[in-house]
Amino acid sequence: MRFLHTADWHLGKLFGQRYMTEDQRHVLKELIALSVDEGVQAVVIAGDIYDRAVPPAEAVELFSETLAKLSEAGIAVLYIAGNHDSASRLDFGRELLTASGVYVRALTQAEAAPVVLEDAAGPVAFSLLPFATPTDVRQAFQVPREEPLSYDGAMERQVRAALSAVPRGCRSVAVAHAFVAGGMASSSERPLSVGGTDQVRPALFRQFCYTALGHLHGPQRAGAENIRYAGSLLKYSFDEAMQQKGVLLVDLAADGKAEVRAIPLHPRHDVRIVRGTMEELRRPDFDALDHEDYVRVDLLDADTILNAYDKLTAIYPNLFALTRPNWQAAPAEELTVRPRGERVSEQHLFRDFYEEMTKEPLTPAQEAYLADCLEALAREEREAR
Repeated sequence: MRFLHTADWHLGKLFGQRYMTEDQRHVLKELIALSVDEGVQAVVIAGDIYDRAVPPAEAVELFSETLAKLSEAGIAVLYIAGNHDSASRLDFGRELLTASGVYVRALTQAEAAPVVLEDAAGPVAFSLLPFATPTDVRQAFQVPREEPLSYDGAMERQVRAALSAVPRGCRSVAVAHAFVAGGMASSSERPLSVGGTDQVRPALFRQFCYTALGHLHGPQRAGAENIRYAGSLLKYSFDEAMQQKGVLLVDLAADGKAEVRAIPLHPRHDVRIVRGTMEELRRPDFDALDHEDYVRVDLLDADTILNAYDKLTAIYPNLFALTRPNWQAAPAEELTVRPRGERVSEQHLFRDFYEEMTKEPLTPAQEAYLADCLEALAREEREAR
């Protein structure tokens, strides 16, 4: 059986004060076309469909459109709730969706039958394990309050119940949203708990032929070749800038062996970090990549650069962040302190400010221009009286 493993779409995501809906729409069109071209039987989404519990209407509409197009192409869709999703909202219309080949599991259940799909080699059981806190599992499985329950223990109960429901001899796939121990996290992921208690053992999934994981945004193995994170749909933070986003194409053989191939997706705008001095950045030949990308600039000048943000947005229209790793403000003892009561002109005040910020004096031409500006302001003020 051939299926596509994806996760962490975060529809409705706000990044750099910008909603990513159109960027997400762009790569989802590519994902749909890829699913058709590769002849997949199913698309598996391992949680975090939305970026928050109550997503924007545009995000819900985009998800609805995507499900409809995949369903029209005869491709089954299986998805679970992640920690960003509202389980009760995502569970809406579950029975109706099932009739269209769309299978959702959002709420934690102690007895949940797997979704069984057939191929030429026989059935494949997909165990859908939505994100659940220990409290959710305690309630669903009726665990006594006095019995301690960690995230690892909660996942173990879910996995045990899922395996018991898989028909004997049937190939099996787990779909889960969790932090598997040893995984590499990034800043755009919301922690599941405090202090590392949210991690679960990869060994819990070893009996499945393949485990499709969501939560960690970097594509990676999780303790074994057949336990994988697909990673997020797009780059959602600058510490993901070097990651290759995409989907995993999984071929499950008749004997249960999983062959996995990573396929990149191509966003409208890449997320990049550009490093250099202002002089370097303003050179036409310095950066050969697309200047419309979503960019963080690490400006390496040690001195103060006036209007740095404005100068850089003229180069990078989608400048999302600016850092100054080498810049240090002038120490307090170096700043000019005038005696109280001393009267100075606006021109002298601006001259002192400019020199303290740039460590350079005004040129004669700048002095003349400043004088003209101050005189024009004074004239406007006189005329307004």
